[in-house]
Amino acid sequence: MADSERFSYEGLFSKNSTVVAPGAALRPKYDFAVAYPDPETLPLDGLASSLKNALDRDGKDLAYYPNSAGLPSLRRLVAEKLGRDRNMTVGEDDVVLTSGSGEAIGMLIQALTDPGDVVLTEEFFYLGTMRQMRRFGTDVVGVKCDYEGIIPQELEATLERQAGLGKKVKYLYTIPCFQNPLGWTMTLERRKQVLEITRRHGIPVFEDDCYVDLRFEGEDVTSFHSLDDTGSVIYVGSFSKILAPGMRMGYMVAPPEVIQRAMSFKAGGGVNQFAALAIEEYLKDNMYQHIEEENRALVVKRDAMIASLGENFGSAATWLVPQGGLYVWVEMPEGTDLAAFQEQSFREGVGFYNGTMFSPEGRGANLARLCFGHPPAETVYEGVAEWARILDRNGLLRG
Repeated sequence: MADSERFSYEGLFSKNSTVVAPGAALRPKYDFAVAYPDPETLPLDGLASSLKNALDRDGKDLAYYPNSAGLPSLRRLVAEKLGRDRNMTVGEDDVVLTSGSGEAIGMLIQALTDPGDVVLTEEFFYLGTMRQMRRFGTDVVGVKCDYEGIIPQELEATLERQAGLGKKVKYLYTIPCFQNPLGWTMTLERRKQVLEITRRHGIPVFEDDCYVDLRFEGEDVTSFHSLDDTGSVIYVGSFSKILAPGMRMGYMVAPPEVIQRAMSFKAGGGVNQFAALAIEEYLKDNMYQHIEEENRALVVKRDAMIASLGENFGSAATWLVPQGGLYVWVEMPEGTDLAAFQEQSFREGVGFYNGTMFSPEGRGANLARLCFGHPPAETVYEGVAEWARILDRNGLLRG
C-alpha cells in the first residue's frame, strides 16, 4: 500500500461543483464583515436548563427519526409568533423547520427555478442567497431601490423589460425589514404597491424576514404575507438572529403545493431534534424578554458605529442610520475602489464586505457593508476609527 499511486478524482466531479476550502477564514482584529451576533447575549444558561427540562419530558423521543417538517410544538410556537408579530394567519401545518433559513431558501429556489429562469431581487441583497441562486443556474436581476425600499416604477419597468426579452420572471425575492446589506425597512405603502405589481404580472413574492425581530426604534411594518389573501407570498424566517446561528434553525411558510415541492429538496429528513427541543422550551417562556435584552445591546453598538463614522469620516462618506438589524451601508465617493482594497484591509486589521459582493451585476465598488453585531461597542468605535486610518494611509479617504 505504501507504493500505491494516489487515486485521482479528475473527471469525476459534477459540473455544478465548485472549489470551497474548509476551515477558518482570516479573522481581522476588527471584524465588520460577517454578521455574528453578540456572544455576551447568548442565553447559554437558559438554553442548558431548557434543554434539560425538554429531555426529562421528551428525551426518549430522540430514539425516533424526527418529523420531516420538524418538531410539532416548535412549529406551533412559530405559527403563534407569526400571528402575534407579523399578522399572519397560519397554523403549524403551514410551517416547515429547516437547518437555518439558508436551507429553506435553497429548497425554495430549487422548487421554483430551473437553470436560466429569471428572478428579481433588490439591487443589492444577501450574498448567501445570491450564491445559492447562481449555483442552481438562476438569472438574477436587481431592481433599483431608495430608502423606502424597492421603487415600484423600477419594478414595473424591469418586469416589462424581461417580458420584452421573452423571459418569464419566476418570483421577486425581498428582504423588506432591515434589508441586508442596505439597512432600510420597506414602507407599508411600498409593500402594497409592490404586491399589486407582482400580482398583476402573476409572480409570487419570496419574503425573507429573518431580521424583523431586531428593531431598536420606530414602528413595526406588517409583513407582505399579511397583506396577501391569494397565497402569492412565500415566507422565510430564522432563529439565528434571536438566539444563535450555530443552532442552525430556520423555517418556511408557504402554500401546501409549494411546501410539497420544496420538501423534495430537503436533505437528511427533519431538523436536529436536540436543538429544536432546546429552542422551543426556552423561547416559549423567554422569547420577548431575550429579544429585548439583545436589542438593548445592539443599539449601543449601532450608535457607536454611527458616532465613529461621523467623527472619522465626516463628509468623506454617507450612510443610512438603520432602525434595527445588524448593518450599516456606507457609500464612498464614485471612483473609490473598495473592492480592490478589501483583502488588504483585512490584512491590515479591519474586515468589511464591499458592495460588488451583493450586486447581481457586480456594481458598488465604492460601497461597503459594516456589521456591528459581534464586537463590544468600544471595539466597534475603535475599529471604525482604525478603518478610516487605513483608508487614509492608502489614499482612499477623500473629503
